[in-house]
Amino acid sequence: MKKLALFLIFISSTITAQIHTEIHLFELAEKDGKWNVTNGKNISNNPGYDSQPHFYDTNTLLFASTRNNQTDILKYNISTSEKTFINSTPNGGEYSPQRIPNSSNISAVRLDKDGLQRFYKYNFKTGKDSELIKELVVAYPLWVDKNTLISSVIVNDTLELFVSDLKNKTNTSITTQTGRSIHKIPNSNLVSFMKRNAKHWEIWSLNPITKKTKKITSTGTMQDVCWLPNGNLLLADKSDIIQYAPSENKWTFFHQFKDENINNISRITLNKSGTQLAIVAEISPKILAQKQLDGYNNRDIEAFLKPYAKNVKVYTYPDTLNYEGIDEMRKRYTPMFENTKDLHCKILSRIVKGNTIIDEELVTANGNTFKAVAIYEIANGKISTVRFVR
Repeated sequence: MKKLALFLIFISSTITAQIHTEIHLFELAEKDGKWNVTNGKNISNNPGYDSQPHFYDTNTLLFASTRNNQTDILKYNISTSEKTFINSTPNGGEYSPQRIPNSSNISAVRLDKDGLQRFYKYNFKTGKDSELIKELVVAYPLWVDKNTLISSVIVNDTLELFVSDLKNKTNTSITTQTGRSIHKIPNSNLVSFMKRNAKHWEIWSLNPITKKTKKITSTGTMQDVCWLPNGNLLLADKSDIIQYAPSENKWTFFHQFKDENINNISRITLNKSGTQLAIVAEISPKILAQKQLDGYNNRDIEAFLKPYAKNVKVYTYPDTLNYEGIDEMRKRYTPMFENTKDLHCKILSRIVKGNTIIDEELVTANGNTFKAVAIYEIANGKISTVRFVR
């Protein structure tokens, strides 16, 4: 089970960490030196985990998607919006699907429920699988060519960058403390990867043949990037995208998403021609607040608790800690739901500011009505803290 725990730590958006992430697809065009991001569409539209988009070809996008409490590989037809699953793995799940170069087949990281993590090849038409690399616990892969794989690999308690030669069956360690975002750099034979330096991230280049590495720039606390065809770098920063020009060593604003359901972008990728952009984003924080409210009003303890983090902290405003943990929350609310038949909460007003929701409430319980204010703070797709003002 150790590998299972490690993988759940390393993947950015896991089912346990994010109850609802979506894939959004946009058109991208450059005119007179200015890029326009238009015609956005939520293509996953799925009440669960959707992540790791990959352009299979000009009309097909792959991503990991949850159905029936398992994560499989979904194929999305860009022209028709048709969605079909390539495979079904009841005893596990697939992540990070990618097309294998010079092949119609794909690869994916497979995590079984018993904690065994492996790197597999899948037949694009039948979903039949076979293991590709047995020696490494691959977490985040990138194909350079059909025989060369660059990947962040779980080694002990960290991620380590490897170059794997599948033909000669060799695996060469490059460096440690790496991240999840690995991409080909346009107009070169280089690959970019993320490397942690203390609490910050840096983006580095790697020559897969010579194994030489070189720092490109620092990216602060953000680690999700991709490259424009012109050789500029795009970096996801919460609900924004910023651009870095290596030739000028200059950062500029690229695009701000104003849709309230695009928050904390965790993945970003372009098609080969740079005309389409796919991102992964968390839904609006107010959805989580509303889900727990619906559970409260229905006196459904499981629905009520689902949006909360396991280590949720509940305060009396501003900083008096009442209790901590979802188990304690369950103990407190279960008898209330069972014994208070008229329990109901009406929202009088709601303010959403970033990852914070402020609800002014009118609460009814045991024939009494009173006002309250609840302040919810969201982290990693869950309600992490609640402050009650009474």
